[in-house]
Amino acid sequence: MEVLREKVEEEEEAEREEAAERAEWARTEKMMRPVEVRKEETTLTQEMLRDLEKKLSEIQIPISADLPAFTKDTIDISKLPVSYKTNTPKEEHLLQVADNFSRQYSHLCPDRVPLFLHPLNECEVPKFVSTTLRPTLMPYPELYNWDSCAQFVSDFLTMVPLPDPLKPPSHLYSSTTVLKYQKGNCFDFSTLLCSMLIGSGYDAYCVNGYGSLDLCHMDLTREVCPLTVKPKETVQREEKVLPKKYTIRPPRDLCSRFEQEQEVKKQQEIRAQEKQQLREEEERLMEAEKAKPDALHGLRVHSWVLVLSGKREVPENFFIDAFTGHSYSTQDEHFLGIESLWNHKNYWINMQDCWNCCKDLIFDLGDPVRWEYMLLGTDKSQLSLTEEDDSGINDEDDVENLGKEDEDKSFDMPHSWVEQIEISPEAFETRCPNGKKVIQYKRAKLEKWAPYLNSNGLVSRLTTYEDLECTNILEIKEWYQNREDMLELKHINKTTDLKIDYFKPGHPQALRVHSYKSMQPEMDRVIEFYEMARVDGLIKREETARTMTEYYQGRPDFLSYRHANFRPRVKKLALSSAESNPRPIVKITEQFFRNPAKPAEEDVAERVFLLAEERIQLRYHCRDDHITASKREFLRRTEVDSKGNKIIMTPDMCISFEVEPMEHTKKLLYQYEAMMHLKREEKLSRHQVWESELEVLEILKLREEEEAAHTLTISIYDTKRNEKSKEYREAMEHMMHEEHLRQVETQLDYLAPFLAQLPPGEKLTRWQAVRLKDECLSDFKQRLINKANLIQARFEKETQELQKKQQWYQENQVTLTPEDEDLYLSYCSQAMFRIRILEQRLNRHKELAPLKYLALEEKLYKDPRLGELQKIFA
Repeated sequence: MEVLREKVEEEEEAEREEAAERAEWARTEKMMRPVEVRKEETTLTQEMLRDLEKKLSEIQIPISADLPAFTKDTIDISKLPVSYKTNTPKEEHLLQVADNFSRQYSHLCPDRVPLFLHPLNECEVPKFVSTTLRPTLMPYPELYNWDSCAQFVSDFLTMVPLPDPLKPPSHLYSSTTVLKYQKGNCFDFSTLLCSMLIGSGYDAYCVNGYGSLDLCHMDLTREVCPLTVKPKETVQREEKVLPKKYTIRPPRDLCSRFEQEQEVKKQQEIRAQEKQQLREEEERLMEAEKAKPDALHGLRVHSWVLVLSGKREVPENFFIDAFTGHSYSTQDEHFLGIESLWNHKNYWINMQDCWNCCKDLIFDLGDPVRWEYMLLGTDKSQLSLTEEDDSGINDEDDVENLGKEDEDKSFDMPHSWVEQIEISPEAFETRCPNGKKVIQYKRAKLEKWAPYLNSNGLVSRLTTYEDLECTNILEIKEWYQNREDMLELKHINKTTDLKIDYFKPGHPQALRVHSYKSMQPEMDRVIEFYEMARVDGLIKREETARTMTEYYQGRPDFLSYRHANFRPRVKKLALSSAESNPRPIVKITEQFFRNPAKPAEEDVAERVFLLAEERIQLRYHCRDDHITASKREFLRRTEVDSKGNKIIMTPDMCISFEVEPMEHTKKLLYQYEAMMHLKREEKLSRHQVWESELEVLEILKLREEEEAAHTLTISIYDTKRNEKSKEYREAMEHMMHEEHLRQVETQLDYLAPFLAQLPPGEKLTRWQAVRLKDECLSDFKQRLINKANLIQARFEKETQELQKKQQWYQENQVTLTPEDEDLYLSYCSQAMFRIRILEQRLNRHKELAPLKYLALEEKLYKDPRLGELQKIFA
């Protein structure tokens, strides 16, 4: 306010000066309009103003009838608190300060639009915009960061357009009302989002400015869906290997250079034609996608949120459009200008020129030249001064005087009149209105659902189209939650019919990714696993009609790769299933990692079983100081000895190449043992390939059952959906109710049997009261004695029976069988347990009987029906 007061004084002096200063004032007042609005800096006459007003009045502003209406008539204000319906004295004082500020601003800047300071709330009460913000930290960890907050506001609310796109709204509702009805305009969206961001610790502000048509109407049909944007892949540069001194020179190239040059020119011409065609196609598409010119471009009022750097480690300033929840740079062309902005502490007016949209704006709110603030005492630091300017105000006296001046002129912002913003767990989980929301992007459509709304757990679907009309589907992505089969994402390519299922950890078969075109067995598919959840260390399995390839990691036998080739199955009439009629194996190739415990010449790197040719090929690892590796090939023959069970080993059955031949490898015994070991390994490999085929069939069967059932998991803490937890809770409540009824029944009237002997309705005399007391006590005493006698009798009976049993054992101990002795010991153990319990009960009864007798005597003394007893003792 001090700055405005100084400007008023300067204006009064300027009226007595020359016309040059008036022209300078006119230049400073031409602000806040985009370049499309101010075309020429010429003085407008009255006729030109009337013509402009007439042209603007002829422009028709279409408002979609499909959008929901949200007016004060649709709001129930009967249950709203008093702060919504009245203003406190401090709020009234703030409104007076705002009116004074607005008058001075209109006097100094007559060409600027009126300020958006104190619109009406839902109760038709004027409220200052800063007090409408209610900073709130939500109790949900998901709403702690700005991106999740913005996405929640965008999903939770339904957009309602401004009644007049050229003016700010006349009403600004509280965030609690907006959350209750889940509707609002851009100012309602921004107010709610700004309240949540300030509560989360961000330096956030609501902005009143001008936006593009797409921004104001929440039109994303010309925007690319963020889910379709692929992250940029970092290209790693390969370091050039310097040629060694003694490397072999490549052979001389005998091709014709002229022919090569002609071929290069031809390829360049083809590429140039392709680039030209591609450029023409892009230009045609851009022309088709280009938006129609907006007659109100630069005049449409819009509100968004500004987040300044500094707090919460925000590196740079950025805008957030609350309609879409997307973030934009302050240089973005969708934001055409800013009139003012505010937070819960102060209100600022933009005094900078917006001829270049918001690209040249400096968001230093402590600079009073660029940003005019309404209230003193703002927490924003003042404009930084140079050392020369700062040296003149270092005096302690000057600082004290400045502090005294500010004490009288500062005004603290009143507390928000809005109630605490609360979002119920049900509303937070539902997110979208009615649990569903559809967003149309450029060549894409995004659908969102609340969890558990769909029986299959579908929460989001992204459909990508080939054309702008969205008729030809390219691919579909579906996201799932709470699936029992841990399915997370399903990707369907309509062009190739390829389906890819992505799973979270926890699937019974440890699935991670399943790529397929058909669920029929022995078709092309790729299955990836979580190797840490499998015992065999399998990472990936690739299958076709004739091959199966498996990749391993972390196995004790160092197996890394297995590839099996099949030939067509022999058709059998009786057996048709793949499980009972496996595919005949032709070849099995296995590769191994290097085993450091073995020398390289004995460590197998690759093993090939040629089953049809009855050959086994081995290739060993190559030593670091060698350039070739050892190889060995075994020929399996059907020759047997006279008994028919041994293979006759001959030298020609093993063909080997050894880099460093050793004596023991040439012996037939060594080769025979190696071949027998390989035969066992071949049998084991064939069995493992067969098990892999069975596992694939089991996975396909399990996936079909899971897709048919699509069972959802429910947390034990979700008492509304968890049927087991609900049944258990109801059973516990029923048991507690029955226990309560049982306790009520046990608390019987101890005087009822004795009062029944007297005539009903008569008042007890002193003699009758004494007699009733004595009879009740004597009866209770007799019952205690009877209970003690009963316990004593049972104790004596058990003791006598035990003694008889022991006497019988002493008499027949010699002739007893081991089974009889076991029965006797078991009986003694149980009898001793019963005797011990009876003894404890008898001792406890003796201790509690006097206490129970005294307690009953005290109850009788205090019983109001025996009032005569109190008179006797009194």
